[in-house]
Amino acid sequence: MEVPVIIAMKGHPGSGKSTLAKSIASALKIPLIDKDDIKDCTLPLHPFSPASLLNDLSYAAIFQIASTQLRLGLTVLLDSPLSRRAHLDHLRHLAAASVARLLVIECKPGDHAEWRRRLQQRGGGCGLGGHKPATWEDLQKLLEGYGGSTEYDVGDVPKMVVDTTAQVPFEELCSAALEFISTHAAKPAAI
Repeated sequence: MEVPVIIAMKGHPGSGKSTLAKSIASALKIPLIDKDDIKDCTLPLHPFSPASLLNDLSYAAIFQIASTQLRLGLTVLLDSPLSRRAHLDHLRHLAAASVARLLVIECKPGDHAEWRRRLQQRGGGCGLGGHKPATWEDLQKLLEGYGGSTEYDVGDVPKMVVDTTAQVPFEELCSAALEFISTHAAKPAAI
């Protein structure tokens, strides 16, 4: 890669973005910065702080960690829902300040029955964090709360949409994502 790249995953819980993110980061040997890792660390604060504040804190933390890695000249992969346009705008500023490329890989399951099965199989409410939707109904409530804000135009940011429920071997999805990154990472950063 000619310049550092911010690879921003986008997608709802259970969409397969974390699985794909781990494969990409492993294949490229780059840092993976997961918003859920940060949010899980805020568990002791959950009874005392609004969920929106902890969510904003989690985003601020991953952006700060990414900034440090970019200053070192490293490409980074951010695993988060990227659910609001403001998150993308922050990454645009970060890319410009770091003279880095910004790419978005959005995971959008086409088969909702399979998406539902995966979400419920993983049981999002279990484990350390307990902030992930554990049921399809929980996910639907979360999406209603977004009020459509998750669907926005990324403008001139190169974006790839991946159907993680497609009847294709996972290795092919990963290879397509790596090809997308390679194609766009070779171009000089826009200043």
